[in-house]
Amino acid sequence: MKRLISALGLALLAPLAMAQACPEKNLQYWQAFPPGGESDLSARHQQLVLHKKCPGIETIIQYKAGAGGALMWSQMNQLPADGLNVVGVNLPHIVFQPIQGDVQYKTGDVVPVYWFHFTPDILVVNAKSPIKNFQEFLAAAKANPGKLSLAGSGQYSANHAAHERLDAAFGVKTLYVPFKGTGDLAASVIGAQVDGAMTYTPFAIANMDKGVRPLAVAMEKRHPLMPNVPTFKELGVDWVDGAYRGIGMPKSTPPEARKRISDMWRSMNNDAEMKELAAKSGFELVNVGVEQMDAFMADKTKLYTEGAARMGLGKK
Repeated sequence: MKRLISALGLALLAPLAMAQACPEKNLQYWQAFPPGGESDLSARHQQLVLHKKCPGIETIIQYKAGAGGALMWSQMNQLPADGLNVVGVNLPHIVFQPIQGDVQYKTGDVVPVYWFHFTPDILVVNAKSPIKNFQEFLAAAKANPGKLSLAGSGQYSANHAAHERLDAAFGVKTLYVPFKGTGDLAASVIGAQVDGAMTYTPFAIANMDKGVRPLAVAMEKRHPLMPNVPTFKELGVDWVDGAYRGIGMPKSTPPEARKRISDMWRSMNNDAEMKELAAKSGFELVNVGVEQMDAFMADKTKLYTEGAARMGLGKK
């Protein structure tokens, strides 16, 4: 009987606990990239799931795109520190860009409160390209140094780093063409205005039926939605990498407000619907909240600083 009462008590408390975790007012969710890319898609997923959990409030997605995300990140600390303003943030972008020195913020100015997913690197070409597989890509790149053009999202971003890594790992020279975001580069890849793209798995999955052919992916194992696409590891290079996406808040936001938003994002990430949406889109969910943030950021900052040195960033 006591167990039954306890179980009923927990059941009654669960909605109350979620209600207490919900914001009191609408959440302002700022995006550093234009609509149509992975950051926007993940924000739409979160908007949907959060409305189910917190029907009394809306998540208002707003865009301030430019400079590969740097425009928003340089201004995020000017937003109200009211616990209702969150900003989409990306790794390795927030490490690479300040090292290069062309932005108005430092890595330490960006305060992440939750990292919610990871998107692996992937190399794609136009589906009508004569390049049918990675071996043919290598042959074409070696026969025409500097001629094959690969689009990517942003300067000094994960795509940019992956492009440089591709060239170095396989001894080729290709041309990197930066766009404001993944959504902006889609038409150029599908329309064959560029030869291909160094992009992320969600882009490849969403566009395989629209004119995109994936050639190689930076994962431990082949992606279940792209079983015919080899990993870079299969091709002889130990390459498992991509971009992390998360949320940050203005630096002056009180710790308890950061913790409340971090916990809310963790609850969303553990929702069954979120897991299903992520799997369909090619997102690999991760859960790094405020409790793990200092150690995680120290590790990633060291890793990407070393990567920036290999790329020659900051050497003007």
